[in-house]
Amino acid sequence: MTVPIVSPIFSGKTAEFLVSAMSSIVFLFLDFLDILLCVFFKIVDEFFEGNAGPCYCHNRGEGRAGAIDERGSEVSETLYGRENVFREMGSVRFPRKSAGFVKNGGGNGIVGNRWSDCGCESCVSWMSIGDQRLHVVVKQPSKDVFSPVEECWIAIEFVFPLVALEVAHVVVLIRFTDAFGSDCSSRPTENVIFLHGFLSSSLIWTEMVFPNLSEPTKRNYRLFAVDLLGFGRSPKPRDCLYTLRDHLEMVEKSVIDAFQLSSFHLVAHSMGCIVAVALAAKHSKSVKSITLLAPPYFMSPKDGASLTALRGLADRKLWPPLLFGSAVMAWYEHLGRGVCFLFCRNHRAWEWILKLLTRRRDLHFMFTDMTKHTHHSAWHTMHNVICGGAKSMDEFLEALRDSKAKIHVIQGAQDHVVPVECSSNIKMKVPQAEVEIIANADHNTIILNREREFTQNLERIWASTADNKIAARMSF
Repeated sequence: MTVPIVSPIFSGKTAEFLVSAMSSIVFLFLDFLDILLCVFFKIVDEFFEGNAGPCYCHNRGEGRAGAIDERGSEVSETLYGRENVFREMGSVRFPRKSAGFVKNGGGNGIVGNRWSDCGCESCVSWMSIGDQRLHVVVKQPSKDVFSPVEECWIAIEFVFPLVALEVAHVVVLIRFTDAFGSDCSSRPTENVIFLHGFLSSSLIWTEMVFPNLSEPTKRNYRLFAVDLLGFGRSPKPRDCLYTLRDHLEMVEKSVIDAFQLSSFHLVAHSMGCIVAVALAAKHSKSVKSITLLAPPYFMSPKDGASLTALRGLADRKLWPPLLFGSAVMAWYEHLGRGVCFLFCRNHRAWEWILKLLTRRRDLHFMFTDMTKHTHHSAWHTMHNVICGGAKSMDEFLEALRDSKAKIHVIQGAQDHVVPVECSSNIKMKVPQAEVEIIANADHNTIILNREREFTQNLERIWASTADNKIAARMSF
């Protein structure tokens, strides 16, 4: 009696069918659960706030439409175009009154937290500030203005002026002029703006990059680590759609205009890359270099770019688990709000539990950063920046290509959040871009666990475009 041998191809197809069937069942259940949570939050919102805020469970022409007509082109179609079997069947329809608080710009209307958001001091401290600006950590050039060589020549000038003038008259004059011709504030410096990724904050730069800077960089560079709108310690207004333009205007207002920057470098990670590319395209004459870490860029027609980005980053699949989690948060508005209520609103309790279990006084900043947002800010940033911004990426990259901007792309070969092909797409769009794929690194470990190497790489990029005078000081 012979035992039939199962073909590997047949086995693979069977496994694929089972996974597909299981995914369909799970996401069908999640579709229904999101509809139920829509009803739940409507009732509870009306109880606590007297009015149920609008949601995206309706077609584009309903609910929020009157509030976003003026900025409709900036609102991603993924907010309304997400698939939901029960919503598409029209079997569940709930009339909603528009809350009318979504306005243009960064928001100056309703800023109070919802009942489902955290109200602790650290989460709402931004509300006490009149002029709403982003939280920016600024690292000024160190007060040690002179390099050892400069100090040596200054000493010779004062102690042995005649000898110095006879031996090296020209060099001494150069050193003397460089040292005393300007003070620390007027001396030429390079500016660098750092933009973090989704569910992150400026801490990724202040904790990972700033401590590993070389002494010449500390003396000659001014660094700006920004908390993007809706994240970290920056404002999280409810009257804001968190469009790409909102993020650009706030970065300009809080950094470029506030510090009167005439030139700067850009360093961005993940979602921050979209903001950085848009900022660089707008200020192409001021940007000296752009370093993009794991940039989410998918080549597709403009009409379907947003949905392509959504499926590329958060496709409705059960495996791997990270992709499943992204799908739940990106495709289901009310499920995502429930998760934020559970973890973000109660982040102090979770932090206390983790400190107790790990017996650590302080938790890693990457854990605490994950809860420093509201559902409103994260939901709209995901769709209107990551997905909606995809519609304009071709235009931005073409502008940078034409301006001959220096673009450096770095990504981990094991990145399971942003496909590695995204870096290749940028190279195809902007041929002068330099792409570096880091072996055995993922979405976060292109920075984490290799902080010193990463920082040195940044310094080399900046130095390659630095002014001659600064480059000379960097060589000391």
